[in-house]
Amino acid sequence: MKAQRISAILAVGAISMGAGAWQTAAAEGPNAISANLGVVSNYIWRGQTQTDNQPAVQGGIDYGHDSGFSAGTWLSNVDFGDGTNYEWDLYAGFGGAVNDDFSYDLSVIYYAYPDGRDLDFSEIGASATYKWLTAGVSYTVYGQADDAPGVANGQAMFIQGDLYYNAALDFALPYDLGLNIRGGYYDFRYNDGGNDYGHVGASISREAGEFGTFSFNYDQILRDTYDEDPKLWIGWNKEF
Repeated sequence: MKAQRISAILAVGAISMGAGAWQTAAAEGPNAISANLGVVSNYIWRGQTQTDNQPAVQGGIDYGHDSGFSAGTWLSNVDFGDGTNYEWDLYAGFGGAVNDDFSYDLSVIYYAYPDGRDLDFSEIGASATYKWLTAGVSYTVYGQADDAPGVANGQAMFIQGDLYYNAALDFALPYDLGLNIRGGYYDFRYNDGGNDYGHVGASISREAGEFGTFSFNYDQILRDTYDEDPKLWIGWNKEF
C-alpha cells in the first residue's frame, strides 16, 4: 500500500494520510516531471507495517500540469509473509487552491502486487486542506479479493465498499523542523466490523537541502486484534 511521502513538513510514511499520497511535481512551465527516492526502516501504511517491520527502498516518477492534473507511478518492496515481494502503484488526480488557506485534491490509485494473490485493489479519494488541517476519505472501488474477503497473514484483503477516513495536522517548527500529527480509521465492508481499526501517528521531519529530508516517526494501531505495539521508524526521501 502506498507510502506516505515526505514533504517539507510531513515525514516519509502517505503523505498523507490521504489516499492520494502523491505529490504534484513543482517546476516552472505548464508541464513538470519529477522523481523521488526513499529509504525507510519500516514501511508503515495506515498504521500497519508492509514489510514485517523490516526496511524498504521506495521510489517513483510523477508528472504534473499547471492545470492541477497529476499522474505517476511508485514502487516499494513489501513482505506479507506469503511470497509477495513488491508493490507497484499507478495514480492520477486533480487538485487546486480556492484561496491562500483552502485547497483540495481528488485522486484515483491502483495498488498492484504482481507476485501476490488476490491483493490488487483500487481507490478513489478526496481530501481538503484548511491552513494546518487536512481531512480526507478513500473508497475502495475494486478489489481482486471481492469473491474471497478476509484477512491473509495479518493483512486485510481489500474489497469494494471499504472506507478509510483520515485527518492530519501539520505545523512548521523552529530550526526548519516540521511536525505532523495524524489519525485514521478503516471501515471494512466484511466481517461486521470485526476487522475495523483506528490508528494514530506523529512525525518530526527536517529538510537538509541537497541531502533530502529526514524524519523520525511513530505509528500505532488502536485495536488489540492487530499488532498494536508502537512502531518507531526513521525515513529519508529525496526528490529530483
